[in-house]
Amino acid sequence: MHAWNCIILRRHSLSPDCTTSLWSDLDLSCSHLSSRWSLDGRLQVSHRKGLPHVIYCRLWRWPDLHSHHELRAIDTCQYAFNLKKDEVCVNPYHYQRVETPVLPPVLVPRHTEILTELPPLDDFTNSIPENTNFPAGIDPPNNYIPDTPPPGYMSEDGETSDQQMNQSMESGSPAEMSPSTLSPVSHGLDLQPVTYSEPAFWCSIAYYELNQRVGETFHASQPSLTVDGFTDPSNSERFCLGLLSNVNRNATVEMTRRHIGRGVRLYYIGGEVFAECLSDSAIFVQSPNCNQRYGWHPATVCKIPPGCNLKIFNNQEFAALLAQSVNQGFEAVYQLTRMCTIRMSFVKGWGAEYRRQTVTSTPCWIELHLNGPLQWLDKVLTQMGSPSVRCSSMS
Repeated sequence: MHAWNCIILRRHSLSPDCTTSLWSDLDLSCSHLSSRWSLDGRLQVSHRKGLPHVIYCRLWRWPDLHSHHELRAIDTCQYAFNLKKDEVCVNPYHYQRVETPVLPPVLVPRHTEILTELPPLDDFTNSIPENTNFPAGIDPPNNYIPDTPPPGYMSEDGETSDQQMNQSMESGSPAEMSPSTLSPVSHGLDLQPVTYSEPAFWCSIAYYELNQRVGETFHASQPSLTVDGFTDPSNSERFCLGLLSNVNRNATVEMTRRHIGRGVRLYYIGGEVFAECLSDSAIFVQSPNCNQRYGWHPATVCKIPPGCNLKIFNNQEFAALLAQSVNQGFEAVYQLTRMCTIRMSFVKGWGAEYRRQTVTSTPCWIELHLNGPLQWLDKVLTQMGSPSVRCSSMS
């Protein structure tokens, strides 16, 4: 209730009718319900800062709302968040909750052979990747419509950010290919639909120091979680690395761990995965799915400065690629496994432009496995049978 009172008292620009409507029956019929941008683009309520339209939507419609990524403005709103005007609409009924799109099944030829061997998989562990800075080096497609705030915006919980670097990449996807149009031509084959299903844990996260795995795997059940350097032992929305011990930890690793701080926030919303840097130091991300979207080499490592966020996976893009790869055979589908793994280092980067050229040379890093796409791949591969190239004991 205190937060609601703070909101109402701060809305000096609202008409009496709108204020009454807000407080009584939540029927927001007034057409112009807006807030001017503050210096950092956020509104502080009860000692907590957030984007104004997110706070309003959370208070009046969706208490479980985590981020602006979960919202889309209605077409008729003249001051929608994504339009980047001097004022932003905070009418909760001018926004809609993003729904997870239903992915059409992939049609796979039925095979009865039993899979015994798998082709080798290039997971980029030992290669020297290229580097790119965020957002420099990003050349979005022609249909790219950035869903970013005006200059000066900071992420909901961010503290500092370079205004020139503070941009969001949430809407930069190439023209969508419909998986249903990319299924293999039958040619008399017995095609079986293989559907996607959401797992109980959307991702699994493992933490590494140099080339050594440390601690247990974290299984993410919540759509929003943070990986930070603190010590909460029992929070389903936090993977706290500060708790983890390692007898082989050296001084460089120890110093790096102290700078992880608030770390990175990961969102899984509407079939898309976002990474937001909450730390005072940059994070470095290697996401083959993201790299393909922007035409980079699959192993490219992208530096994300504090306060910025990047879309690192898109289920619909993956579905289109999977359906297309079925036409190319077992090996092409199996290679998509690498797209379901995302590596991320804290504070220290790696690649051709850094002293550390492999991820296993960085002091502190995590590896995400996206369980939904991996399980879908498993079902498709099982249906396809075995590779066309045989592997024998003599080869």
